[in-house]
Amino acid sequence: MLQAIRGMNDVLPEEAALWRSFSATVEAWLERSGYRAIRMPLVENTALFRRAIGEATDIVEKEMYSWRDELNAEELTLRPEGTASCVRAAIEHSLLYDGPKRLWYGGPMYRHERPQKGRYREFYQYGAEAFGFPGPEVDAELIVMCARLWPELGLNARPGGIRLELNTIGSADERARHRADLVSHLRAHEGRLDADAKRRLHTNPLRVLDSKNPAVQEVAAKAPPLMGYLGEASLAHFEGLKKLLAAAGVEFALNPRLVRGLDYYNLTVFEWVSDALGAQGTVCGGGRYDGLFAQLGGKPAPGVGFAMGCERLVALIRESGNAPAAARPDAYVIHQGEGTLECAFAIADALRSAGHAVVLHAGGGSFKSQMKKADASGAWAALIVGEDELRAGEISVKALRRTEDQRRIGRGRVVEEFAATMQRIKA
Repeated sequence: MLQAIRGMNDVLPEEAALWRSFSATVEAWLERSGYRAIRMPLVENTALFRRAIGEATDIVEKEMYSWRDELNAEELTLRPEGTASCVRAAIEHSLLYDGPKRLWYGGPMYRHERPQKGRYREFYQYGAEAFGFPGPEVDAELIVMCARLWPELGLNARPGGIRLELNTIGSADERARHRADLVSHLRAHEGRLDADAKRRLHTNPLRVLDSKNPAVQEVAAKAPPLMGYLGEASLAHFEGLKKLLAAAGVEFALNPRLVRGLDYYNLTVFEWVSDALGAQGTVCGGGRYDGLFAQLGGKPAPGVGFAMGCERLVALIRESGNAPAAARPDAYVIHQGEGTLECAFAIADALRSAGHAVVLHAGGGSFKSQMKKADASGAWAALIVGEDELRAGEISVKALRRTEDQRRIGRGRVVEEFAATMQRIKA
C-alpha cells in the first residue's frame, strides 16, 4: 500500500476545520496590520539559499531537498524558508522603487529532518517581512503584532503559555571581533564540546551558544558575552526596541544565547516559545537582516521579519481546548419517490447560490436511512422532497437541532422562506 512520505502529513477533514479557522484568523490579522500578500515559488535556485542562509548552517549542510534539473542544467531546491525567496522577489521586481514595503506569505516549506512532534519534512509557515525600515519601531511592531495574535487564537502569553525571548547580535563587524575571543574560549574547553559543537567551532562558532546539550551549555554560559562588543548604534537600536515593547506592555526575557540558525541575521533576534511542545517549543521566530538585499545582489535595504510554525500553533490550539466546532451545514436535502431527485437537485442548487451550506443526499436509500444521515451530518434542518411535496409544489422543513413542528414552504419562495427559517432555528 502506498503511503505518504515520512514527515509529510495529510490533513484530514476533521482537522481541516481547525486549520481553516487558524488560517483565516492569521491572514485577517496580517492584513489588518498593514501587510500585503505575496506568493513565491516552492522551488528556487539552490544558490539563493546557499548565499542567503549560509553554507555553514544545518539547513544548507544537511536539510535541503536539492537536485539537478538535467533538462535545463539547473541546481534547484524546495524552499526551506521564506525570507530569502521574498527578498529575491523584491529585488527581481523592484518592489522598493516607490518606498518601503510590508509583505506576508504563507505555505509549505521543506527540510530533510528526523520527523518528530512539531518537526516535519513538509511544514507550513506564515511569514511577515518589512523592507526598507531601518529603525527599531518596525522590529517592535512585528513583535507586538504577535503578542496581540496569541489571544485571538486562544493562546494567551502568560506563565506556562507563550513567552518572548529577545536578544541582539549586533553588526557583522561586532560579531567578528567577538568571534575571536569566543573561539579562544571554546578551544580552551574543547574537551567538553560534543561533535556538533566542535564542527561549529570551525564554521559558525556563534551557533555553539545555542546548543541544547547541557554540557555545552555550561561552557557557553561562561563565554564572553556578545553584548560587551556592541557599539553605540547597535545598543541604541536595542534600547529603542525594549522601550517600545515596554510601552506596549509586552513582557520579554533577555536571552544572550539566542542567535537564531540563519547567517543573515543582525541586531534584533527574537523567539516566541511554549513549554507545552517539548523540545520543539519555538512557535515563532525572527529578527533583522539588514545585509540580505546586498548579499543577494540587490541595492542595500534594511529588512526585518518573522516566520511562525503553523503545525505547532495548531497543536497548541487543539491542546488548549479552543479549537472551533466543526461547521454545520444549514440543510440536508432528502428526496424519496419518482421525480423528486430533479426537484431536490434544483432546491439544493438555489439555496447554495443564495449562500447557504447545503448537502444533497446521494446514493438512494429509504426515508428513514436518509433521515439518519441528515441527523449525522450535523445539519440544522432537513429539507424533504417526497411525492406529496412534489405534487403540492412545496418542500417540508424539519428542524434537527431544536424541537418544533415540521412545516411546509412553497417551492417558489424557498430561498426567502428558508433564510427566515434559519434565522429562527439558529437563534
